[in-house]
Amino acid sequence: MIAGIKRFLGRTARDESGAASVEFVLIFPVYLSMIIMSVELGFVTMRHTLIERGMDIAVRDLRLGTGTAPQHAEIKDLICENALMVADCKTKLKLEMTPASMFAFQSLDTTPDCTDKADEAKPVREFTPGVANQVMLLRACYKFEPFFPDEFLGSALTKDSSGEASIVTMTAFVQEPI
Repeated sequence: MIAGIKRFLGRTARDESGAASVEFVLIFPVYLSMIIMSVELGFVTMRHTLIERGMDIAVRDLRLGTGTAPQHAEIKDLICENALMVADCKTKLKLEMTPASMFAFQSLDTTPDCTDKADEAKPVREFTPGVANQVMLLRACYKFEPFFPDEFLGSALTKDSSGEASIVTMTAFVQEPI
Protein backbone atom coordinates (compact mmCIF):
# COMPACT_ATOMS: atom_id res chain seq x y z
CA MET A 1 0.00 0.00 0.00
CA ILE A 2 2.74 2.47 0.94
CA ALA A 3 4.76 1.45 -2.11
CA GLY A 4 1.72 2.23 -4.32
CA ILE A 5 1.35 5.68 -2.80
CA LYS A 6 5.10 6.35 -3.33
CA ARG A 7 4.83 5.33 -7.01
CA PHE A 8 1.74 7.55 -7.49
CA LEU A 9 3.39 10.56 -5.84
CA GLY A 10 6.64 10.01 -7.75
CA ARG A 11 4.74 9.83 -11.08
CA THR A 12 2.70 12.92 -10.20
CA ALA A 13 5.80 14.89 -9.19
CA ARG A 14 7.51 14.18 -12.54
CA ASP A 15 4.41 14.99 -14.60
CA GLU A 16 4.65 18.44 -16.23
CA SER A 17 1.31 18.51 -18.06
CA GLY A 18 -0.24 21.23 -15.82
CA ALA A 19 2.75 23.57 -15.65
CA ALA A 20 1.28 26.09 -18.09
CA SER A 21 -1.97 26.20 -16.14
CA VAL A 22 -0.13 27.04 -12.94
CA GLU A 23 1.75 29.88 -14.63
CA PHE A 24 -1.49 31.19 -16.14
CA VAL A 25 -3.29 31.12 -12.80
CA LEU A 26 -0.44 33.02 -11.14
CA ILE A 27 0.24 35.62 -13.86
CA PHE A 28 -3.18 36.29 -15.45
CA PRO A 29 -4.69 38.21 -12.48
CA VAL A 30 -1.70 40.55 -12.49
CA TYR A 31 -2.09 41.25 -16.22
CA LEU A 32 -5.86 41.67 -15.90
CA SER A 33 -5.49 44.16 -13.04
CA MET A 34 -2.91 46.13 -15.04
CA ILE A 35 -5.29 46.32 -18.00
CA ILE A 36 -8.20 47.44 -15.79
CA MET A 37 -6.02 50.05 -14.06
CA SER A 38 -4.88 51.33 -17.46
CA VAL A 39 -8.47 51.76 -18.61
CA GLU A 40 -9.44 53.58 -15.39
CA LEU A 41 -6.36 55.83 -15.56
CA GLY A 42 -7.08 56.57 -19.21
CA PHE A 43 -10.59 57.78 -18.40
CA VAL A 44 -9.39 59.86 -15.43
CA THR A 45 -6.73 61.46 -17.63
CA MET A 46 -9.25 62.08 -20.42
CA ARG A 47 -11.68 63.80 -18.03
CA HIS A 48 -8.90 65.93 -16.54
CA THR A 49 -7.62 66.93 -19.96
CA LEU A 50 -11.08 67.84 -21.22
CA ILE A 51 -11.88 69.93 -18.13
CA GLU A 52 -8.53 71.73 -18.49
CA ARG A 53 -9.31 72.31 -22.17
CA GLY A 54 -12.72 73.72 -21.24
CA MET A 55 -11.16 76.02 -18.66
CA ASP A 56 -8.46 77.21 -21.06
CA ILE A 57 -11.00 78.11 -23.74
CA ALA A 58 -13.37 79.74 -21.22
CA VAL A 59 -10.55 81.80 -19.68
CA ARG A 60 -9.36 82.84 -23.13
CA ASP A 61 -12.88 84.10 -23.90
CA LEU A 62 -12.94 85.95 -20.58
CA ARG A 63 -9.54 87.57 -21.13
CA LEU A 64 -10.38 88.73 -24.61
CA GLY A 65 -14.01 89.58 -23.81
CA THR A 66 -15.73 92.91 -23.55
CA GLY A 67 -14.34 93.79 -20.14
CA THR A 68 -17.56 92.99 -18.33
CA ALA A 69 -17.36 91.10 -15.06
CA PRO A 70 -18.03 87.42 -15.78
CA GLN A 71 -20.76 85.72 -13.79
CA HIS A 72 -20.61 82.24 -12.25
CA ALA A 73 -23.23 80.64 -14.51
CA GLU A 74 -21.64 82.08 -17.68
CA ILE A 75 -18.18 80.73 -16.84
CA LYS A 76 -19.56 77.34 -15.85
CA ASP A 77 -21.53 77.13 -19.10
CA LEU A 78 -18.43 78.09 -21.11
CA ILE A 79 -16.31 75.43 -19.41
CA CYS A 80 -18.93 72.71 -19.83
CA GLU A 81 -19.59 73.59 -23.49
CA ASN A 82 -15.88 73.26 -24.28
CA ALA A 83 -15.19 70.22 -22.09
CA LEU A 84 -16.60 67.74 -24.56
CA MET A 85 -17.69 64.28 -23.39
CA VAL A 86 -17.56 65.13 -19.67
CA ALA A 87 -20.70 63.56 -18.24
CA ASP A 88 -23.09 65.74 -16.22
CA CYS A 89 -20.64 68.64 -16.22
CA LYS A 90 -23.07 71.39 -15.21
CA THR A 91 -24.20 69.61 -12.05
CA LYS A 92 -20.89 68.06 -10.97
CA LEU A 93 -18.57 71.02 -11.59
CA LYS A 94 -17.98 73.62 -8.89
CA LEU A 95 -16.06 76.86 -9.45
CA GLU A 96 -14.16 79.19 -7.15
CA MET A 97 -12.80 82.54 -8.31
CA THR A 98 -11.03 85.18 -6.27
CA PRO A 99 -8.88 88.20 -7.08
CA ALA A 100 -5.18 88.00 -6.32
CA SER A 101 -2.66 90.71 -5.61
CA MET A 102 0.53 90.71 -7.66
CA PHE A 103 2.48 92.14 -4.74
CA ALA A 104 1.22 89.97 -1.86
CA PHE A 105 0.21 86.80 -3.65
CA GLN A 106 -2.07 84.50 -1.72
CA SER A 107 -3.39 81.38 -3.40
CA LEU A 108 -6.77 79.75 -2.97
CA ASP A 109 -7.43 77.53 0.03
CA THR A 110 -5.52 74.25 -0.32
CA THR A 111 -8.65 72.10 0.04
CA PRO A 112 -11.01 72.59 -2.89
CA ASP A 113 -14.69 72.92 -2.16
CA CYS A 114 -16.26 70.25 -4.34
CA THR A 115 -19.86 69.22 -4.70
CA ASP A 116 -21.07 66.35 -2.59
CA LYS A 117 -24.31 64.53 -3.32
CA ALA A 118 -24.69 63.50 0.33
CA ASP A 119 -24.62 67.09 1.65
CA GLU A 120 -27.12 69.86 1.23
CA ALA A 121 -26.40 72.13 -1.71
CA LYS A 122 -23.95 74.80 -0.61
CA PRO A 123 -23.84 78.29 -2.04
CA VAL A 124 -20.79 79.24 -4.04
CA ARG A 125 -17.82 79.31 -1.65
CA GLU A 126 -16.33 82.43 -3.13
CA PHE A 127 -16.88 83.80 -6.56
CA THR A 128 -15.77 87.39 -6.90
CA PRO A 129 -15.85 88.82 -10.41
CA GLY A 130 -12.81 90.98 -10.98
CA VAL A 131 -12.31 94.37 -12.49
CA ALA A 132 -10.08 95.42 -15.39
CA ASN A 133 -6.36 94.60 -15.05
CA GLN A 134 -6.92 92.45 -11.97
CA VAL A 135 -5.33 89.02 -11.59
CA MET A 136 -7.99 86.38 -10.97
CA LEU A 137 -7.55 82.81 -9.70
CA LEU A 138 -10.08 80.29 -10.97
CA ARG A 139 -10.37 76.73 -9.67
CA ALA A 140 -12.73 74.05 -10.96
CA CYS A 141 -13.53 70.83 -9.14
CA TYR A 142 -15.33 68.02 -10.98
CA LYS A 143 -16.74 64.96 -9.21
CA PHE A 144 -16.92 61.57 -10.94
CA GLU A 145 -17.58 57.94 -10.09
CA PRO A 146 -14.70 55.58 -10.83
CA PHE A 147 -15.57 52.53 -12.95
CA PHE A 148 -14.17 50.17 -10.33
CA PRO A 149 -14.47 52.16 -7.09
CA ASP A 150 -13.31 49.45 -4.69
CA GLU A 151 -10.72 47.66 -6.82
CA PHE A 152 -7.44 48.53 -8.47
CA LEU A 153 -6.92 52.25 -9.15
CA GLY A 154 -10.40 53.21 -7.91
CA SER A 155 -9.49 52.11 -4.40
CA ALA A 156 -6.43 54.40 -4.42
CA LEU A 157 -8.43 57.52 -5.35
CA THR A 158 -9.60 59.82 -2.55
CA LYS A 159 -13.39 59.64 -2.51
CA ASP A 160 -16.10 61.51 -0.61
CA SER A 161 -18.99 60.00 1.36
CA SER A 162 -20.97 59.32 -1.82
CA GLY A 163 -18.07 57.38 -3.40
CA GLU A 164 -17.09 60.04 -5.93
CA ALA A 165 -13.51 61.08 -6.65
CA SER A 166 -12.60 64.60 -7.76
CA ILE A 167 -10.54 66.24 -10.45
CA VAL A 168 -9.24 69.70 -9.56
CA THR A 169 -7.73 72.17 -11.99
CA MET A 170 -6.70 75.76 -11.45
CA THR A 171 -5.74 78.70 -13.63
CA ALA A 172 -5.02 82.40 -13.34
CA PHE A 173 -5.80 85.20 -15.75
CA VAL A 174 -5.89 88.98 -16.01
CA GLN A 175 -9.08 90.67 -17.09
CA GLU A 176 -8.26 92.94 -19.96
CA PRO A 177 -9.68 96.47 -19.95
CA ILE A 178 -12.15 97.47 -22.65
